[in-house]
Amino acid sequence: MNREELMTLLPHRDGMLLLDEAEVRDGKALGKKQIRPEEFFLQGHFPGDPIVPGVILCEILAQSACVLLGDSISGPVRTVLTGLDGVRFKRAVRPGDVLETECVIEKQKPPFYWAKGTGKVDGELSVSASFSFAVFPAEEKKG
Repeated sequence: MNREELMTLLPHRDGMLLLDEAEVRDGKALGKKQIRPEEFFLQGHFPGDPIVPGVILCEILAQSACVLLGDSISGPVRTVLTGLDGVRFKRAVRPGDVLETECVIEKQKPPFYWAKGTGKVDGELSVSASFSFAVFPAEEKKG
């Protein structure tokens, strides 16, 4: 899936759609994010030595996992991260890096899902986490 296809699945837009591409292979969601120097989350984190904040790495993992729900979601939805467990950061992610994610859903009881995932740069582990999220129908905006 490219960014346009991802937008049919994920409600994120503008700077918060954090995947450049994703696919499902052998029951796993595989995603990629090229870290560009102009990313909003690098501004001020840290001047002269920018690194991707850990919370952004976790969000990238969560968005990757949602790709596994592609065939089961119909209509506009809102995905909400509901928990993070066992998060570990092993390597800083910097501008110019390509973060490659691999996520699996371990359990589901819709609208809740439990997953785990990893993010690597050049094959080296950067982040790992277990996390949960919920998927709800998007609320229609009034006015």
